[in-house]
Amino acid sequence: MKLFFLADVHGSAHYMSRALELFEKEKASYIVLLGDLLYHGPRNPFPKDYDPASVVGMLNNVREKIIAVRGNCDSDVDQMVLPFPLMSDHGSILVGNRRIFLTHGHIYSPENLPPLTKGDIFVSAHTHIPLASIHEGIYLFNPGSVALPKGGSRNSYGIFDNGDLVVKNLDGKVENRVIVPGSWI
Repeated sequence: MKLFFLADVHGSAHYMSRALELFEKEKASYIVLLGDLLYHGPRNPFPKDYDPASVVGMLNNVREKIIAVRGNCDSDVDQMVLPFPLMSDHGSILVGNRRIFLTHGHIYSPENLPPLTKGDIFVSAHTHIPLASIHEGIYLFNPGSVALPKGGSRNSYGIFDNGDLVVKNLDGKVENRVIVPGSWI
């Protein structure tokens, strides 16, 4: 199973459209949305082509392909216009005997991990800075932000494909990677 990770869209119709093109190009099974989909947030500038209503339409067109968790900028009002579940602070995907733990990153983070087993993958966003590493046997992954990158990073997304965790920029160039060994069947 190939997963496409996307985070921190912050209402950008331009970057949401580009991300959906990349999702199709990557031929992933699901889009995993890690929060902060529609609202830009009070600490962020307006992203390019800020148009939350258009982002809603784009997401609704692929609703059957979406797995999502709530970000700190997502609200009950957002859930009213999106037909897929969005309001959980965390979730898990089980692949083989491994767990991929999903969260935005404002509650659980690499500095405040939930209880995980060695070999599990912790996926978060929130910082807008890509990450692919291992810490004490736990794989840490952050696809960065598609719309508002920070810390000198580029606009990016993430891919999980049979244990390969990759952060790519919007040109498809690999920015960061970590390989999780073992069986993923």
